Amino acid sequence: MIEMREVHKTYPNGVRALNGINIKIQKGEFVYVVGPSGAGKSTFIKMMYREEKPTTGLMLVNGMNVGTIKDTEVPMFRRNLGVIFQDFKLLPTLTVYENVAFAMEVIEEEPEVIQKRVMDVLNQVKIGHKANMKPNELSGGEQQRVAIARAIVNRPKVLIADEPTGNLDPETTWGIMDILKEISDTGTTIIMATHNREIVNTIKKRVIAIEKGRIVRDEARGEYGYED
Repeated sequence: MIEMREVHKTYPNGVRALNGINIKIQKGEFVYVVGPSGAGKSTFIKMMYREEKPTTGLMLVNGMNVGTIKDTEVPMFRRNLGVIFQDFKLLPTLTVYENVAFAMEVIEEEPEVIQKRVMDVLNQVKIGHKANMKPNELSGGEQQRVAIARAIVNRPKVLIADEPTGNLDPETTWGIMDILKEISDTGTTIIMATHNREIVNTIKKRVIAIEKGRIVRDEARGEYGYED
């Protein structure tokens, strides 16, 4: 589903973010990406949805070469991806329903299909009863549930979660993780960058640790492995 071969990333200011990354992530895997701040995790994650491109090396996602995708092809490339951010990135002027529906409208889905699918995913993440509210009327945990619904409404093959529980309290965090586990159980590939030691050590999944732009650990059922 995702493969990197000798991927390097150097930014225009000379910062080397990734140094020779080689990795394969199979369909249906749930993978944590961990490491200290500044290790290269964000660049690693951003390449998966083509926010960044490799300087050198081969990066494949869903069989498409991230390094050669034209800007005009990015929207099509992202149709098979869902992305969840730490800061939600919801559109403040739209309702919960409209925020999620927007993801289907941009791919020109039929209105009747949108209506059914949006309510299905809102109910799946247990936020359907707030479909007509605006984001500022919701708690942080509720906003993240909306963000998850938006990310999965088009049934992506890969779900990328960049610190999805970073702004949430512990109780809400576990509710979000329950949802991600349910999504994983349907066969969706999930890659989750996190600094949450308790999550990684409690919900055992594959752990990829990045330090100074290199993979230093890749364990099938790994530990977080860093001090808070």
